[in-house]
Amino acid sequence: MASLDDLLAPTEIRARCHEILSLAEAGQLPHFALDLSRLDAVVERVLAVTNATYPSGVIPFHSRWRHFEVAGRDLWADLAAQTDFGSATEWARTRYDLAIISVLLDAGAGPDWRGADAVTGETFARSEGLAVASFRLFDSRTLSMDGRRLRVDAQGLRNLTIETLAASFQVSSENPLTGLEGRLSLLHNLADALDASPATYTVEGVSRPGHLADRLLGEATGDALPAPHILAALLETMSPIWPDGLQAKGTSLGDVGRHPSISRADETDGLIPFHKLSQWLTYSLIEPLEEAGLSITGVNDLTGLPEYRNGGLFLDTGVLMPKDPENWMRTHRVDSSFVVEWRALTVALLDRDAEQIRTRLNKSADDLPLARILQGGTWNAGRQIAAEKRDGGGPPLKLELTGTVF
Repeated sequence: MASLDDLLAPTEIRARCHEILSLAEAGQLPHFALDLSRLDAVVERVLAVTNATYPSGVIPFHSRWRHFEVAGRDLWADLAAQTDFGSATEWARTRYDLAIISVLLDAGAGPDWRGADAVTGETFARSEGLAVASFRLFDSRTLSMDGRRLRVDAQGLRNLTIETLAASFQVSSENPLTGLEGRLSLLHNLADALDASPATYTVEGVSRPGHLADRLLGEATGDALPAPHILAALLETMSPIWPDGLQAKGTSLGDVGRHPSISRADETDGLIPFHKLSQWLTYSLIEPLEEAGLSITGVNDLTGLPEYRNGGLFLDTGVLMPKDPENWMRTHRVDSSFVVEWRALTVALLDRDAEQIRTRLNKSADDLPLARILQGGTWNAGRQIAAEKRDGGGPPLKLELTGTVF
């Protein structure tokens, strides 16, 4: 018998998503047909993109830090070189502050939004644009309580207004950003979550997301920490922040969807967990811990990310096909069983894709973890094929975006 707590574990994410894939292989899903003969084309495309992007074969983990490397510059490295952190602990806290708020602001921007960056002189869109805009917001000190410190704290988050956020992201009628209100809601909810978990986030009377680094560094065993432990800490303390998160028995489950094909004789009946942004954040919190001297184990226990780049890759290559052609044209809520099914198939197919890539390259999972395949990788291949097929490179499906899931 499973419990709601089991839905926080990446093992349960993977198990339930692969259950959906098995049903797809048997032709028993309501929304999508599966053609695994086309997966070879996905593998070829992912390998080609990876080789072009990382010809040396050295592939970093999929993380938010990659999006701060733009226009031939590393924005974090530039900032760190100009900052006296005072201690290694404060350095780690600051990196965590930045990564956490930047990931929370990272849901899809929409096809029309652009962000001009005065420092680099470049204009960016989508994930890179959101990363640069969130970096500049952080660097402005706006998210600290006194407006002067290079940090994020609960009071600074509460002080953030829709007007300030819109100005930071250069939002206007001519430059619309999908889900602006949802992003602000996430940051305000984060402030409440920080104060609600003082053992994790409050040090010397100040609640800040960066104090999670203190907890994780203190919980390492022999300088090693399992990656799922990072995810568990995030889900334990941050699940209540999601405005669209599923509620069950008064418990906030976070990024969990409902699907009729998942049958359980317990309280988890019909539920499929994803925790996409929380896992994306987990991947992004690994590097600061490694640079602080920890060995992060169990990275392959985390799953692929069910968002529209990875999911779009399987749609645009014909591995997946909506059974009802009208679903190409309909606008879908992210909590619909149609989108939940697509997301579950995405997670499971990323595992299949990774297996074939490793076989092709004669690599083990330890040699080539999923986190590197995502970066190399599936996300970039999804973006590439989207640009080939659609002006603006948007997702293959129309989604009702809120700024909190995709």
